[in-house]
Amino acid sequence: MSSQMSVGADGAVQPPVIVLVETQMGENIGAAARAMANFGLKELRLVKPRDGWPNDKARAAASRGDTIIDAVRLFDTLADAIADLELVYATTARPHDIAKEVESPAVAAVAMATAAGEGARCGVVFGREKWGLTSDEVGACDRICTVPVDPIFASLNVAQAVILVAYEWRRVVLGDAAWTPFGEKERSPRAAKADVFAFFAHLEQALDRVEFFRPVSKRDHMVRNLRQIFQKARLSEQEVRTLRGVVAALEGRPTRLDLARFDEMRAAADRERGVRNRDEE
Repeated sequence: MSSQMSVGADGAVQPPVIVLVETQMGENIGAAARAMANFGLKELRLVKPRDGWPNDKARAAASRGDTIIDAVRLFDTLADAIADLELVYATTARPHDIAKEVESPAVAAVAMATAAGEGARCGVVFGREKWGLTSDEVGACDRICTVPVDPIFASLNVAQAVILVAYEWRRVVLGDAAWTPFGEKERSPRAAKADVFAFFAHLEQALDRVEFFRPVSKRDHMVRNLRQIFQKARLSEQEVRTLRGVVAALEGRPTRLDLARFDEMRAAADRERGVRNRDEE
């Protein structure tokens, strides 16, 4: 789908505009800007924010979303804020007596991406913290976007709602639901079966010495279950070495730290003998 999307002058996919209507708290505006920055949305428009603009609390809450805060556009009415857009979603947690398509953020993101591919500008409108958007404001938009929350507690913070929409947009832009910014840390090579079997033997001998396998008649069954636990882990070479070290420590064998301390003590003793020999000469 990304190959069909319109792109901006910088070659990036044109994301939807976020419009906040009469937001009451600067902190929510800042948190919304931060959520936008997290997922690649760039343009924030405000309709009559209660505490005016600019707002220091909004900037503080935006964290690294300062570029979005710096570029905020102010409007007196929702109609003015969405006048240049062609596909606009109204977000709401409650039904309105208006015949409009109702979509989840995931479906809306795909629809906006398709519209962007045809050259349209899109936007998503979010209402006031206490009561959201009015029916007239919902009516001014093209479609409704609602989050599939638990109906027992359907209220979302404005910034939370923004981040859900932004996240779904990002998924569409990436075009790969499995993509992550980094992968699993590279592990040491998978342990050879011979090393795994040697670990099993070591562990089972240690357990035999403390009479772990009781009753003896069930030993074979217990050993199979114990081995299966480690087989499922697909142990690496390093993990096998670590586990053998653990068993050796439980057996009371010298650990690496013990050996290192022994080497330090021997070196200190050698130095002391050398000093005494020089003094005797």
